[in-house]
Order: sequence, then structure tokens, then C-alpha cells
Amino acid sequence: MPSDSPATGLSEQITTKHDAYAALRVRDFRLLLAGHLVSVLGIQMQTVAVGWQLYEKTASAMALGMVGLVQVIPMIGLALHAGQIADRYDRRKVLMAATTLAAFSSFGLTVVSARSGSISLIYAFLFLSGLARSFQGPARSALLPQLVPLSIFANAIRWAVSGFELSSMIGPALGGILIALMKGATLVYLGAGFASIFYFIMLATLTRRSYVAESSMRSSSNGSNLRTLVAGFAYAWQTRILLAGMSLDMFAVLFGGAVALLPVYAKDILQVGPTGLGWMQAAPSLGAVTIALITTHLPPLKHAGRSLLLAVAGFGIATIIFGLSRNFWLSLIMLFLTGAFDNISVVVRQTLVTLLTPDEMRGRVSAVNGMFISASNELGRFESGAVAYFFGAVFSVVSGGIGTLIVVACVAWLSPQLRRYGSLDQH
Repeated sequence: MPSDSPATGLSEQITTKHDAYAALRVRDFRLLLAGHLVSVLGIQMQTVAVGWQLYEKTASAMALGMVGLVQVIPMIGLALHAGQIADRYDRRKVLMAATTLAAFSSFGLTVVSARSGSISLIYAFLFLSGLARSFQGPARSALLPQLVPLSIFANAIRWAVSGFELSSMIGPALGGILIALMKGATLVYLGAGFASIFYFIMLATLTRRSYVAESSMRSSSNGSNLRTLVAGFAYAWQTRILLAGMSLDMFAVLFGGAVALLPVYAKDILQVGPTGLGWMQAAPSLGAVTIALITTHLPPLKHAGRSLLLAVAGFGIATIIFGLSRNFWLSLIMLFLTGAFDNISVVVRQTLVTLLTPDEMRGRVSAVNGMFISASNELGRFESGAVAYFFGAVFSVVSGGIGTLIVVACVAWLSPQLRRYGSLDQH
């Protein structure tokens, strides 16, 4: 059973080299993980609800694409400032403040849904949700290494990703079922709001100490100048392996993401309704959880760079087959595989970002990584919706998968350092 001793202990001794549960033995990591995963559960439920409600109201793929656009604007526009704040102030308190804003956004969507409010109001509260997430990402990523020893950080990332994908699997299915049972999205939004409140409580329960960066930016008289603000970009540019990994994820998922069009596939192409939509949303996470639980019990990848490239290529192939499929079960299998391949990519990239970045820079470098993720996920939703609007959903998904394969080939050619990168425990 996990120990309940506080995890001020970056000096805590982990004696088992491949202890699959090492990170879970740290109390504060368990609290952060529990809060974050319940929050993700709420976000995923909310995503299904928003997609279904907007498509019911508009029958427009462009309306679905706008969901990504209105959330990615603050997530990209404020990313550098969010990273700077995570490196200057207590990361736990920053995360608590952002989580409060996320709860407000969900409760706002609850009121809009209950009163059959305008689509503009839905987008407005989604903008606030994106604003909250822009500060949550860098603060959470920079806080995590302060809770567990770096010697077991890769294990912590595996559990965090596994839990994230488990919540991402359960959330959409639960959201779809609730929409079908309640004939509306109001209860789903309400649940998402309470999920954020739970996250806030878990953060408040962490060991009472300072979670400011080890070498605080507040000690620097130039802490607010432009050079400091863009330091995360400079560091990522100089560390070419990080740049290659971030670029690979951004462009591959930007072109290969089919998630935004799942409501179109569920209603018009596969004709499986909101319940089928929920399971389609959950399938990638089921694949990610499956591969994550397998790799958690294995030693770190010995050829991480090569594995990353192959995984993203597999993601592109599975996306193409999904786009062409007219069979619900084949579609679920392909979505399952996209999640499995994406999990490998996430674990490798997030581990590299942390291990190759000093603590006083982690907020800003995490913010840069978050900008790449936001561009790939949220802006990718807009790209998919826009292409589908002009050329159809099938063309959008299939061409995106082909684009992903082209991106993998380009990165593999341009970054021999990434191709040759070895074990994740070599640092």
C-alpha cells in the first residue's frame, strides 16, 4: 500500500529500480493525480456535451471547429505569460486560481444550457475555459517535479498519463450516456463544475510549503523583460531534441486529429447517436490506458526517439483507416489504436521536457510545450472542421492522416538526434 508520508521528500529513497508503483507511494503525487483526473473527467464530459449541443443546434462542422478556435486563442496568446507566472509565484496557488476560473466556466455553461441560451454565450464560456487551461498547464507541469524525486519522474509521468487517459475514456462515455438519458447537456456541465471544485480541494490538501521555483525569478531585477518572457522558446530552440519532439506532436496532431468531427461521424456517417459518440470519444483513451498500463510495468524505453517516430506514424495510419471506415467496430478499433500510439508520444515528450529543463525554467518551457499541444489539439479541431466544411468530413480525416505521415518523414530526416535518442532513464 502507498505510504502516507508527506512528499517534501525529494530525497525519499526508492530502492526498487523498476518499481511500477514508485510514484504512487508519494502522498502529494496521489493528491495531485486524483484532483487532476477528476477534473479531466469533467472536461471530457463537457467536451462531448458542447460538441453534441452545437451540432444539434447548427448541423455545422464549422461550429464544431470554432470550439477549438475559441479555446486555443487564450491558450496560445497567454502561454508565455502563464509560464512566466508559474516560474515567479507559488505554482500550487496559481493552479488553484486557474481551477477556480475553470469551475466558473462550467457553471456558466450550465446556466446557458438550462435557459437555452445563445451559441455566442457558449463560445464565451469556452473562451474562459481556455483561459483557465492556459494557466493550469504550465503550473501543473512545473509543480509535478516538486512532488516526486526526478529518479522516478518517468514513472510519475506514466501514471499521470494513464490516469488522464482513463478519465478521458470514462468521461466521454459517461457524458454521452447522460445526454441521452437527460435529453440535454445541463447536468453534464454541472458535473464538470463540481469536478473542478474537487481539484481545488485536492490542491489545498497538498503539504503546506512553498512551491516556488528553486531559483525564483523574483530574485532577478529583469524578471519581467521580454528576454525573460521568451526564455522558454530560446531554451527549446537550443535543445534541438525538445524542439523536434514538440514540432512532431504539433504538426502531426494538427493534421491527423479526427476528434472534432466525431459528432459528424456519429450522426451522419456511422449513425450511432449520442451513445455511440460517447464510445467513439472514449476509444482513444481506452487504447492509451491499455498501452500505458503495459509500459508502466516495463523498464524505460531503450530507443525512445525511434519509438516516438514509429508511434506517430502508426497514429497517422490508424487515422486514415478510421476516415475511410463505414463499420462502427472497425472505427472503434482504429480510434483505440490512435490513443495507444499517442500515449507513447506523450510519455516520451513530457519526460524529455522535464528531465532536460532546469527547475527555474520549467514553467516557461512547459508553457512552450503547452502552446505546441494547444496548437495541435485545439487549432487542429478548427482545421478539421474548416476542411470538412469545404470538402467533407471523410476528406478532412483522410488527408489529415496522410499529412501526419509526411510530418513524421520530415522530422525523422531533419532530426538525427531524435532518431538516435536512447533510454528515458539515461539522465
